[in-house]
Amino acid sequence: MNIHKVSFTNKDEEQLAGRLELPINQQPHNFVIFAHCFTCTKNLTAVKNVGRALTDSGFGVLRFDFTGLGESEGDFENTNFSGNVEDLIEAANFLKKNYEAPTLIIGHSLGGAAAIFAAARIPSIKAVAVINSPSHPSHVMRLLKDSAHEITKSGKAKVNLGGMDFTIKKQFLDDLENKPLREVVGNFKKALLILHSPQDRVVGIKNAEEIYIAAHHPKSFVSLDGADHLLSKKEDSHYVGEVIAGWASRYVEIPPVEKIQSKSKVAASLDGDKMFTTHLKLGDHYFIADEPTTFGGNNFGPSPYEFLSAGLAACTVMTIQMYARRKKWEVENVTCHINYSKDHAVDCEHCEEDSAKIDTFTREIKLEGNLSEEQRAKLLEIADKCPVHRTLHSKTQIVTKLIQ
Repeated sequence: MNIHKVSFTNKDEEQLAGRLELPINQQPHNFVIFAHCFTCTKNLTAVKNVGRALTDSGFGVLRFDFTGLGESEGDFENTNFSGNVEDLIEAANFLKKNYEAPTLIIGHSLGGAAAIFAAARIPSIKAVAVINSPSHPSHVMRLLKDSAHEITKSGKAKVNLGGMDFTIKKQFLDDLENKPLREVVGNFKKALLILHSPQDRVVGIKNAEEIYIAAHHPKSFVSLDGADHLLSKKEDSHYVGEVIAGWASRYVEIPPVEKIQSKSKVAASLDGDKMFTTHLKLGDHYFIADEPTTFGGNNFGPSPYEFLSAGLAACTVMTIQMYARRKKWEVENVTCHINYSKDHAVDCEHCEEDSAKIDTFTREIKLEGNLSEEQRAKLLEIADKCPVHRTLHSKTQIVTKLIQ
């Protein structure tokens, strides 16, 4: 995953701060906009986790702070729900201008309501997912019930939400009252996914029912049983991201991944314009290899020597565990750490010469379990007998030929 700091302007030319997260190959098949909850920011852990699950599935995700929140410019007290909707539209314009137009928009809590209003005005959006969202924006007034009278009487009031003080003006409340979400949903022509927790104590599950009934097909509902309103548990937010990614694949265009065609167990393919970013086929699995940016690569994947080191590390722990199981020794876990470099040989006679350096794999092994010192010593000896270790030590040959 690669995270880039981005910014764009709202309708008042104020800078809005965002983070654009891309999949490991930096080539997302679709772009997503995430609308955070009321008074939250783009850095809410749940927002990050949902985004990470989406980037793991090949999406590019833009999360940003609404006007007056987080790192974005502007005064929150002068904003309203309509302004949030406008911010989302500007986010879509930013993606369209600099990358590709977004096809999926996700909203959490009040951000879900804003996402629905914005999606109705963004032609490129094909699918909308809302998480623990109210069926009417004015639901937020329940959070402000202790201050609503003062806001109405004085025109504004300072409200503490989530441990932070915010100034809310009457125009914010008036704007919420004039946003008929169910009417917008009723005219919706886009796929809609509603995710809601039955245990949500901030926005009750009845809201999900009302949105679902008002919406036309295609519409889907997923119960987030056991989750709280903010998706505080990591497993809940990851689950939400995975569900949205799978659901959206039916409604957005995802081009098939071009896989290396080869009868060999291992193959590599590199286009002339891709620097060092190489596609690999390893058995039935597909990976990306690359070089660090310091070497001119993009660092999208492990380097060839890191793959080689990984082979030695994996073979080492497999061999040790296989031997321990045969001996019925209690080895709970084996961890192997590998570092590769070119160093002088231990008994080097001409160490001052660069040509005297040899390939060196420094291997550190940690054994966990009820083992005697003799058993530990034997397992260390067995490590040197792993097949990859022997291959690296043995005389090998590589036969090369051109094929059509």
